[in-house]
Amino acid sequence: MKKNKPKLTFYPAGQESDIQLPFITSGVKAGFPSPALDFMEYKIDLNKYVAKNPITTFYVKAEGHSMQDAGIDDGDIMVADRSLEPASGKIAICLIDGEFTVKRLKMENGSLYLMPENTDYKPIEVTENNQFIIWAIVTYVIKKVA
Repeated sequence: MKKNKPKLTFYPAGQESDIQLPFITSGVKAGFPSPALDFMEYKIDLNKYVAKNPITTFYVKAEGHSMQDAGIDDGDIMVADRSLEPASGKIAICLIDGEFTVKRLKMENGSLYLMPENTDYKPIEVTENNQFIIWAIVTYVIKKVA
């Protein structure tokens, strides 16, 4: 049985970047090629795009495999916003008994569960015996694909 306690590394979401990369606004089809170069007149700063609330937004590096079926793999960078309200079904960065973890929230019959997205891991039921806070809600995942 694998442990449910991946390590997370936190980074503040900086907004002082002067780097703006070309942004193709028309979308890129996953079928036939399109003349995308004709639409590169826009620029985007990813910090400004993913951090809607820069003061409460952090980048968090995931470690472990408990959320792989939700598309969060070891080494991915998650964008987490502390100003968002938690809700059942949301993916959250949680602090439980002094350890950070990322899990999907499940509220059922008055109980709260931290649900992994990998069958090798077990859900964690949060009880009154746990020291627990929902630290932030995950809004984006940045991953390397090659």
